Amino acid sequence: MIHSIDDMAPVMGADGEFHAQDEAVDLSGTKPEAWVALGFFWLLGATVFYQFFTRYVLNNSAAWTEEIARYLLIAVVFTGATIGVVKNNHIQVDFFYKFMPQPLSRAMSTVVDWLRVGFYVAAAVLTVMMMLKLGSNSRMTMVDLPMNWVYGVCLLGFAAMAFRSVQIAIFHHKRGYSVLERPESSMDDR
Repeated sequence: MIHSIDDMAPVMGADGEFHAQDEAVDLSGTKPEAWVALGFFWLLGATVFYQFFTRYVLNNSAAWTEEIARYLLIAVVFTGATIGVVKNNHIQVDFFYKFMPQPLSRAMSTVVDWLRVGFYVAAAVLTVMMMLKLGSNSRMTMVDLPMNWVYGVCLLGFAAMAFRSVQIAIFHHKRGYSVLERPESSMDDR
């Protein structure tokens, strides 16, 4: 990682040519949720490509691709939202925390952490209740598969978000502050 201009190697060589080199890619810190989201994204891309190919090249559109692409997009969103929870970078308003006394700011930040956990747990419970109510009778329109598969992905997303939110709340408690209180901090400060 480059920290200052002095750390940068010269880009233009004495020969007048550019000599830029990329840093080595390190994927060791990639969370499991990111790999799952990438898998769903590639499946979505392949489905949309197949849809494009059958519609515009073969002039015989595969009807199932639109529905499956919609469900794969849902899977990408829910696994992607889990990545946002892991990185603790979902949208938040930290403006008021600057002007609050530190003890109040800490208390409010803790309440926000545990409300977030409660929201994701409640969403997971409601998803289970909906899945039980639908049962196995609800099927996809074009493909004869149960709709509960789609809702199951949503349930796993909510459960993963709840689990990761608990981890973040515990991390904030141990660290003594959250990103709401100190926006310049990040989850990488572990």
